[in-house]
Amino acid sequence: MNKIKEKREFEVPPESIWNIVSNISRSDWVPGVESIELDGNKRIFKMTGMGRLVEEIIECNDENMELSYSAIETVIPIQHHLAKIKLSEIEDKTIFEWTTEIDPPEFSEAIRQGMVASLDQLEKVLKNT
Repeated sequence: MNKIKEKREFEVPPESIWNIVSNISRSDWVPGVESIELDGNKRIFKMTGMGRLVEEIIECNDENMELSYSAIETVIPIQHHLAKIKLSEIEDKTIFEWTTEIDPPEFSEAIRQGMVASLDQLEKVLKNT
């Protein structure tokens, strides 16, 4: 199992980012998402070129600004997936920490690229709000 970590600093208050990330039906900050459907604590994505992806939302904690989720249905054969997003504030800036555990490890680089692309897209979304 591999653990991937991406950390980025944003020049906006954490509440601005949390309003986007914690809205689990919102997809404008995740590249390649055609649609999202919610079913209880399940988030069902239709992804361009990848088909259906189902995530289980484990925790969406507004007080701590933490989101944890696990991919439970994918087109690729994964044995374990657990992702956590944590926002914190330092000197009027937001520190966005995103960790993902993935097994098998050969999918690590693709996961990392998706995380980086999402953070890049989040920067664009924030500039347009």
